[in-house]
Amino acid sequence: MSRRKQAEKREIMPDPKFGSRTLTKFINYGMLDGKKTVFEKTVYEVLDRLGEKFKRSPIEIFDECVNKVKPNLEVRSRRVGGATYQVPMDVRPVRQEALAIRWIIQFARKRNERTIVDRLFGEFSDIVGDTGNALKKRTDVHKMADANKAFAHFKW
Repeated sequence: MSRRKQAEKREIMPDPKFGSRTLTKFINYGMLDGKKTVFEKTVYEVLDRLGEKFKRSPIEIFDECVNKVKPNLEVRSRRVGGATYQVPMDVRPVRQEALAIRWIIQFARKRNERTIVDRLFGEFSDIVGDTGNALKKRTDVHKMADANKAFAHFKW
């Protein structure tokens, strides 16, 4: 990390179909080997299937899922004297979104369905139904932060 100045943020263009910057970030995180159009088609197919299943706007469902998975607290390691403590800290909004997207993609890839379309569709459906591994990860992170709230006074 540079000590001189902070790296400038790149402007992310909204996706062409729904006009959502969050969806563009999701596509960028999920693409493999720089094949953006392949993953873009996959995500649009998943969103169409979600819209048909839940009879709502697909981008509304997507935003709801990402917001459900966003963590509010996380633990960060802090060294005090000779000991290292897991200190609960608030998560910045940009990091909340990044973690939520990362977890959704990570747990969708670990699923047992045949294609990535089915895996993403399954993960999003589970999140809407308040189950799913990405939501479990969020609750685990919150439980860890709650368990370590005795060390909250080490916040910096």
